[in-house]
Amino acid sequence: MKIEKLDNLMNLTTELLSSIEGEDISREGLLDTPKRFSKAISFLTEGYTMDVASVVGDAIFDEPDSEYVLIKDIEFYSLCEHHILPFMGKVHVAYIPDGKVIGLSKIPRLVNIFARRLQVQERLTSQIAKELDRILQPKGVAVFVEAEHMCMKMRGVQNQGSTTISRSYIGSFKDDSSLQGEFLSSIRS
Repeated sequence: MKIEKLDNLMNLTTELLSSIEGEDISREGLLDTPKRFSKAISFLTEGYTMDVASVVGDAIFDEPDSEYVLIKDIEFYSLCEHHILPFMGKVHVAYIPDGKVIGLSKIPRLVNIFARRLQVQERLTSQIAKELDRILQPKGVAVFVEAEHMCMKMRGVQNQGSTTISRSYIGSFKDDSSLQGEFLSSIRS
């Protein structure tokens, strides 16, 4: 992050902390908080500056005989755009190649590009599916996201036990309910 943006974030954080009724921003525990928070928020939103092409690089390979590919339990952490509170969980991604496969480590990296932005879960799910479809042009893509939202746990409804599920199907996954069933069964096993 550029120095002037980091300085601006630190100033805004100092102003925010000083606006909390009863808080003393000169106390020892808060002295470096504006700097720490600015670095943290920069890291948590670095997806805006990440480029899919540079992350994927040359990790797309010809593979004419490949079958269904599934990577499950990809951990992610994101920030809700409505409250700037964390939501986190797991992403499960499957695709059916059509002559091309991607290096397996690139899929979690792709997840991080979109998770490290101010987000809503539904958009995150769709962005991952659409980008994998754009990159590989496979026969089908399926993305399933399950997450816990701190905006639901810490404020508002204060529901401690809920998990939010979202999914996106493209191509043969969208058209074939038995393929959807196989995908859902695979991620549950």
